Amino acid sequence: MHYHIDTIPVWDAVKLEGECPLCALRRRNELIDVDRFLGASVMEPDTRIRVNEKGFCPRHQVLLYAQKNRLGHALMMHTHMKETIKKLTPVLKGAKSAGRRSADTPALKRMMGKGEARSDLAKTAREIRELSEQCILCDSIEENTRRYAYTLLHLYKTDSSFRKAFAASKGVCLPDMALLLEMAAEALSGNVLSDFVNDLCAAVEKSLTKMEGDLEGFTLKFDYRNADKPWGDSKDALERTVNKLQSWCIGGEPNPK
Repeated sequence: MHYHIDTIPVWDAVKLEGECPLCALRRRNELIDVDRFLGASVMEPDTRIRVNEKGFCPRHQVLLYAQKNRLGHALMMHTHMKETIKKLTPVLKGAKSAGRRSADTPALKRMMGKGEARSDLAKTAREIRELSEQCILCDSIEENTRRYAYTLLHLYKTDSSFRKAFAASKGVCLPDMALLLEMAAEALSGNVLSDFVNDLCAAVEKSLTKMEGDLEGFTLKFDYRNADKPWGDSKDALERTVNKLQSWCIGGEPNPK
C-alpha cells in the first residue's frame, strides 16, 4: 500500500471523542467534495471527464441538489447524459436484437428458460445496472477513507501517544472496524498487530456494551413511570446505535467543524 500520510486530520478526528473518527473524516470529505464539484471545478476539463464517465449515486444527487446550484448541477448532468447515451446506444441495440431472437426461439426452449435471447438480455441488464450504480463521489470518499485508515494504522505503529489515545477511545463503527482489520493485516505485523487488534476490539466491545445499556434506557423513558428519571447518556442512543452498526448516516454531524 502506498498512501500519502496526513496525520493531523486523523489526530483531530480522534480528539472529537465520537463513536468513529473515520466516519467524522468521511463526512467531512463528503461535504467538501459536494461543494467542490458544484464550485469552480464544475468547469475543469479533468473533473468534467470523470463526472461524464461515472455520474453520481442517488444519495449524492440529493446532496448536490440541496446545494441549490441548479445551473452547475444541470451542466454536469447534461454532459454526463450525453456520455451515457453514447454508452447505452450499442447496449440497447443488442437488447432489441435479443428481443427479436426471442420470438424465433422454439416454444419448448422458452418454457425451459433456455435460448440465447435470455442470456443476452441478462447481460444487457447487468451492463445497464453497472452504468447506473457508478458514482465519482463515492469513489473519492472511499479512496480518502482508505488513506485515513492507513494513516491511523501508521500513527498507531509510530506514535505512542496516539496509541494510548486510540486505546482509550470508543473505537470505530463496525464497517470501519472491518476495514481497519483488513488493512492492519497488511500494514502491521508481530506485537504491533496483536496490540492493535486487542485495543480495537476492546474499545468497540466497551462502546457497544455501554450503547446497549443507553438504548435500553432510551426505551424505558417512554414508560410514564420513568418520566422523571434522568436521561443520562440515553437521549441520543438510537442515533449512536444506528451509526455504530452502519457507519454515520443519521443524527448530528460526526464532525461539527
